[in-house]
Formats: sequence, structure tokens, C-alpha cells
Amino acid sequence: MAETTDGIPSFDDLDEPVAATATTTAGQTSIPGMPASPNPAALANPKADIAALNDLERHLFAHRYASIGIECYGPSIDPEAATGDRGEALSILQEEDQALLCSAETGALLERLGSVGELLSPTQRAQVRVLTRDRSRLVDIPAVEASAFTRLTTESDAVWRKAKDANDWASFEPYLDRVVDSMRRIAKLRRPEADPYDVWLDDFEHGSDRAFYDAFFSQVKETVVPLLAQIQAKRWQPSRSCVEGKFDERRQWELASNLMALEGLDPKVMFLTKTEHPYSDALTTNYAVIAAHVHPDDVVSNVYTMLHEGGHALYETGVDPSLNYTSLKGGTSSGIHESQSRFFENYVGRDRAFAPTLLGTMSRHFRGQLGRVTPNQFYLATNRAEGSLVRTEADELTYPLHILIRYEIEQLLFSGEAKAADVPGLWRQRYKDYLGVKVTDDTHGALQDTHWADGLFGYFPTYALGGAYGAQFRHRMIEEGMDWEGVLSSGDLAPIRAWLRDRVWRFGRSKDPAQIVEDACGEPFDARHYCDYLVEKFSAIYGL
Repeated sequence: MAETTDGIPSFDDLDEPVAATATTTAGQTSIPGMPASPNPAALANPKADIAALNDLERHLFAHRYASIGIECYGPSIDPEAATGDRGEALSILQEEDQALLCSAETGALLERLGSVGELLSPTQRAQVRVLTRDRSRLVDIPAVEASAFTRLTTESDAVWRKAKDANDWASFEPYLDRVVDSMRRIAKLRRPEADPYDVWLDDFEHGSDRAFYDAFFSQVKETVVPLLAQIQAKRWQPSRSCVEGKFDERRQWELASNLMALEGLDPKVMFLTKTEHPYSDALTTNYAVIAAHVHPDDVVSNVYTMLHEGGHALYETGVDPSLNYTSLKGGTSSGIHESQSRFFENYVGRDRAFAPTLLGTMSRHFRGQLGRVTPNQFYLATNRAEGSLVRTEADELTYPLHILIRYEIEQLLFSGEAKAADVPGLWRQRYKDYLGVKVTDDTHGALQDTHWADGLFGYFPTYALGGAYGAQFRHRMIEEGMDWEGVLSSGDLAPIRAWLRDRVWRFGRSKDPAQIVEDACGEPFDARHYCDYLVEKFSAIYGL
């Protein structure tokens, strides 16, 4: 097998016309891409099996391409009446994807390839490992259950959008209970012996469970809570007046495009659209989508939303292109993905050394409002540490407390100790206890995030974990000799992108998160780097 210059195997020499035609097992209907049923009397044929693997991967890719496209554009451009149609289309793609991946023929193919690992390239071995894991997550789920869940979350998301706009928790409440019940049921089908919530935590961050996150959040709380108390005792906050005012929405969208360029995103592969709750994804390394929003009275929200989603897009488009049509395309986990989004949002975007560049980019669009603001004023205004209502607008220090609140409520829902009707009250009490703020409505409270409507229970903890991963990546860059402040002061982020592309992005899903961190940093994950970073940064800002 040929290799690319950076050592990742190329698939070019596997595009040979080796037949891998799908056949049928008695009583079953074959679909394109399904591996052929082997002849028990035939000799093993690894070359034919590799060709069948490639054919399977290409058909799974086509399903994935269609599904991601529908999911990206649905919340942004679909008319309201099309919600049910979108859910039906996604459920059909889900059913076909599951049938293809979970067929007995596919299972046999993966077993055969797994038994001849020494004949496979490292990339092929990774494909077999990842496909086997993906298959294990679906093989015990009845197709009708999986497709019903897809329809439910599509409808639930549409209901949530209306509920958030109308501050109407009651309309969303029954959907939340249905989503939780469905996810608990699916988790028990998949792993009867496991705690249902642990099943979903592991889905979003392979190798994690509540014990892992409990230890992580305990360590972070020991740093954040007393540090925040010290800051509050100072009774001083930097002024935000320099970034307040009215900012034209059209010019904010122009700024958003400039921010993508500043991060280093290739405009030829990017599509920017509008939505209520920002998100991003990529169909291939050649096609990434960012959906964002702008607020005329809060330009800072737009700026850090774009830097955040741009970090996701850099990761997706930075995967080795040879993996595009395989199961290895895309980010390896939610935690690693969030490490990239929060890296560019915070470690780059909220660093003092980057403030002149970022402010200069903003000022070109809003010279009247920002032309006389100094980089130091901007840096302090965008790094106030204080309790707030909205997670996506939170500062670096209090952000993990927003995540902890969601993590605790998710556990209560999955254990049965709470129902959807209890969530607003639980939310208000925890925001008062942890962040010292009063939640006055559900739009800025329990309805603020789309994740639960979309069935993404277990995702929230990866935001905080991603922040900690990012701190460890930054620490390693500096340890290896990168002039961190010099790079950021220059405004040219190429050295940072090059380091991340080489250590994180290019591997896609071929490495699991723990391996990514250890190989990139020369040590296993250690939240100490994150805690040390927070203490050093905010002690300096507040003179502690």
C-alpha cells in the first residue's frame, strides 16, 4: 500500500476492480454496499475483503454525507412545515445505515479482517476497529426503535425552538421526558449491565464514565470555586462599556467572514449560514458548515461564537483527506472536538497577546464604536469573571460551573430522581448556589441549549473536558519552545495550526482521545494544566 508524505496510508492503490457485490442471505434483502456472503468452502481472500471494506465504507459515507447535510441545513433554511419530512428522510437514512452496518455479512467481514490484522495497514486496522465499535452501538437496537428516535429528536428540536422563543417550558416538557425515556431504553438494549447514563457518556468520549467525570469536576471545582470567591471579594470588575452599544447586523456578518479568514479557514470549503443556536459540522474535508447568529446589542457574542465554531471547522477540514470516504473521517470524540473550538475561542481569542489583532479586525467594521478602544481595555472587557445566566456567553473561569449544573441534572433525569417538570426548579436553584445569579425565565434558563432536544445527553461534560485538553495542548506547545505570545502578537496563527494538524487533526478517528492527548503531549491527560492556567490568568487580571 502506498503512503502519503506524512506516513498516513493512501487508498489509491486499493481502487482495483475486485468484485465485492452484495448478495442476499435467505429471507433478507441486500442493499448496495453490503458485503457478499462468503462461500464456506472458499479459501480466505484478504484482498477481496479489503475491496469489500472499501465498498462498504463508500456507501456508509454516502449516507453520512446526506444525513449531515440534512441536519446542517434543516434548522437553518427549512420551512417550518418541512420538519416532519426532514425527520422521515433522516429516519430512512438511519434505517439503511443500520441495516448496512449491522448485517451478518458486515459482522463476518469485520471479524475476518480483524483476524488478519498483520496483513492490514495501520489505517485499515483503525477502520476495522472503529467500524466494529460503531456496529456494536447499533446491532442490538431494533431498527424501528432507532428510526423512531430519529423522528422524535427532529420533532423535539422544532418544538424546542418555538418554546425557547416563547419562554414556554410546558410545551417542551413532554418531549424531554420522551427523549430521556427513549435514551434509557436504547442504552439498556445496548449494554444491559451498564448504567444508562454511562453508555452515553462513553459514546461522546470513548473510555469515560461518571467516575471519570466526577473526579475531573471535583478537581476543577477545587480550583474554580475558591478562585471565584476571591474575585468576588475584590468587589471590582473590568468595565465592559468599551464593547457595548449597537452593532449593525450586516456588518457583523461581514466580520464573521473575516474571523474565519483570521483563524485560517479556507473560504473555498466553508459555508456560513444563520440559526438560533450556533453549530458546525463538515460533510468532508472539502465542505464545512458554520451556522451562527448575531445580536445587534452584543458584537462580542458573534466574535467568540465564530472563533469557537471556527475551531470545530479547522479540525474537520484538517483531517487527512485520504480518510474522507471512510469511517475515520471527522473528529475522534466530542471532548477532542471541543478542545479545538475552545482552544481558538479562549486560548487564542481571549489571550492578551492576540487582543490587538482581534480588536483591529473588529474595528475595521465598527470604527465609530471601537476605533478608540485600546487592546488592554478590550482584553479586560472580554475576560470578566462573574456569574451569568447563559452558558455560551460565560467567561472561562465560570464556564465549567455551567457545565457541572447540566451534568448533575442529566444524572438526575437518567436515574429517575427527576422528571422534565422538575428541571426549571433544579436549574434555578443550582444557578443560585453555584453562580449566584437569579434565573428569571426559562428562555435564559433551562431552554437556552438545544442539546437535550436533540438527544445529546452526555455531551455537555465534554465542553469542560475539551477546555482542559486544550490547556494541556497549549502547555505542550510552550514546553516544546513555541513563542506563544510572539505567535499571537503576530496575528499569524499558522504555527499553532501546524502543531494541531500534526498532533490532532490529521488522524481523524483513527486514534482514540486518550491516545491523541498522550501522543501529542507526551503524557496522559492531566487536568492540572487547566487548573494552573485558570489560576495564573485570573490571578493576574484581578491582582490576587
